[in-house]
Amino acid sequence: MPDVKRTVRVITQQRTTDETPEQEGFPMRAWNISIHLLTPSGDLLPATCYEKVVYLLHETFGPKRMRQTFKEPPFTIHEKGWGEFDMSILLQPVGGNRNAEQTLQHDVNFQSGPEYESTHQVTFKNPKGALLEALRESGTVGDEGAVNGKGGAVGGTPGAGPKKVRKAQSKSVDMEKLAEALPMLGEEELLQVVQMVHDNKTEETYTKNDVENGEFHVDLYTLPDPLIKQLWDFTTSKVDMSQVA
Repeated sequence: MPDVKRTVRVITQQRTTDETPEQEGFPMRAWNISIHLLTPSGDLLPATCYEKVVYLLHETFGPKRMRQTFKEPPFTIHEKGWGEFDMSILLQPVGGNRNAEQTLQHDVNFQSGPEYESTHQVTFKNPKGALLEALRESGTVGDEGAVNGKGGAVGGTPGAGPKKVRKAQSKSVDMEKLAEALPMLGEEELLQVVQMVHDNKTEETYTKNDVENGEFHVDLYTLPDPLIKQLWDFTTSKVDMSQVA
């Protein structure tokens, strides 16, 4: 599985309070920090790819407060104080692999307004299992073509999914031959096929990513007719259909 990259957005909010200052000339402030994922389109998503976040505060917060752990998105810490400081934020991906822990450096300051944001690029090395599935919620993970090192496979068996089977309306398409020809495509061509399916599928479309075996399955009879014709035209331009049984 290739490495997966994501963008983490750290949001800090702060305000002054009426509490008696601990340090003369510096008003007390309440502040909070939360962790989110940022999509390429600028939308915020819950960072469900992490099972916990640890905030390492300044030592002046004392032994009970300087290390705080949160296990539910958006992993918000609420604190108060009068001083600015640099802190580390430890992000633990789903799965419990300590070697996969990511560290962000964050500046807690009161000069950037009542709310400010910072953005960090992070990389998940060879994600598997629960982590891989969690990452799917926030974007592509690099296996959309279901292509493995040996050329990969696209399963196009008609009627393979749980949806009700129907006949394709396009009489110019031989569904059985299409199903046989799809796995004969090259790696780059398979990626194009999977992208076509993702871009044009409907609620009726049945697909399945078999991550363990590096395969992508689609029930051809659940695809919309224009997509079937598109796949047929693409496949027949790449495969010698006379060689297909």
